[in-house]
Amino acid sequence: MTAGFEDLLAANKQFADAHNLQGFDGIAHAGVAMVTCMDSRIDPLRMIGLAPGDAKILRNPGGRVTDQVLVAIVLGVTLLNVNRILVVEHTRCAMASSTEAELQERVGNATDSDASWMSLGAITDQEATIRADVHRITSHPLVPASTEVSGFIYDVDTGLLAPVS
Repeated sequence: MTAGFEDLLAANKQFADAHNLQGFDGIAHAGVAMVTCMDSRIDPLRMIGLAPGDAKILRNPGGRVTDQVLVAIVLGVTLLNVNRILVVEHTRCAMASSTEAELQERVGNATDSDASWMSLGAITDQEATIRADVHRITSHPLVPASTEVSGFIYDVDTGLLAPVS
């Protein structure tokens, strides 16, 4: 069952030997939540100077505020000390570099299956999408008006965040 995972389990053993997060209460100690893409070039905590225990990190393709992300945000702002939310998309994102049809075709070709029925969430205008997702959060009735919410584009080449107004 774990064949092919030996290297990761060995690394986990080393991690566990130095593990110092025992007893954490699960709240966001810095009051931060970040919605961002699943892209492996993004290191959400370090890019904003935080550490484990400081923030809630919500990741998906494109860094979109989906229904499930909204559930997590509501829980974060009501139960887990979140009072600031960053919505972060990034440069050179596959979700923003292809149309929905192109993504479906690529998935279909990779799997030898029809993927045209599946909504993958292509992003045609990152700034407009970020503004819409920020609005989706700020207009939610269970997110207090005192919650600060802003959108950003992360440059995967420079490491800098650019605010989206």
